[in-house]
Amino acid sequence: MGPMTSAADLVRPTRLSPEQWQARRSHHAERIDGLLGDQLVKRAQHGRQSIEEFLLTYYNFRPAQLRRWQPGPGFILDGAEPEEFGPYFVADPHGAVRLDAAGVLERRRDSVEWIYRLLSSTAARAPHFGCFGMHEWAMVYRQAPAEVRHNLLPLRLGAEGTADVVDQLAVRCSHFDAFRFFTPAARPLNLLQPTRETQHEHDQPACLHANMDVYRWAYRLSPLVPSELIADCFELAKEIRTLDMRASPYDLTTIGLSPIQVETAEGRAEYVRFQRDFSERAGLLRNRLVDYCEQALG
Repeated sequence: MGPMTSAADLVRPTRLSPEQWQARRSHHAERIDGLLGDQLVKRAQHGRQSIEEFLLTYYNFRPAQLRRWQPGPGFILDGAEPEEFGPYFVADPHGAVRLDAAGVLERRRDSVEWIYRLLSSTAARAPHFGCFGMHEWAMVYRQAPAEVRHNLLPLRLGAEGTADVVDQLAVRCSHFDAFRFFTPAARPLNLLQPTRETQHEHDQPACLHANMDVYRWAYRLSPLVPSELIADCFELAKEIRTLDMRASPYDLTTIGLSPIQVETAEGRAEYVRFQRDFSERAGLLRNRLVDYCEQALG
């Protein structure tokens, strides 16, 4: 994780010298480069199957945006130019740069309030750890091979074996952006029928996709949150997506991932151990985003 930036920073502005903010900017860019790794090489080798490529494609935030550093609210940057940080940064009469948070809210208040409600309601809900990653299995349930979403990857247990696991374990998916990719045959099997309109009622803090989406809400709140926090969320999303794919029905040995065999009791227990850890870590990040929203909205 990168340096923690608390909501208290929003109350007492901190002045950063050119040396201080430039060091933070350089550290952030190096960190993102490390998280992306040889992403272009992986794209050439594996297409969209690589973890990094999925995150950059599924989430609408480009590598250049992820690398670009901005301090968020609560900082005054000496010796800076507003253009270095984005359209909501302004220079004061003394030539220092700060975020115009009021200007952000003037244009994006509805979005910030929607994200705040979702984050808050998710954090307040009891976690449920019994899904065992069946959402990925439901996306290929009783589907023709040519229609499988990741059709370049073989199914570990074959089509019938995959369907048998879904039938035995049932599907308990609460996240709309996973549910919307279910096959027609799998949709009626789900215990919930989530929609975009009911997302605030269904997202819960043990869900891998809801916790991976903490990254989505972090960058959508930018520049009201610092780039370091967005990087924290991206780093966690990368780990969560790795578990998501390891627990999927696909054979991922060609991209270097060993399976978590959720069709077995041992595999399900391993999945839940990871899921609990991610739930705790995502909860900390979610709470930080809630703090920033509350400070911004007053």
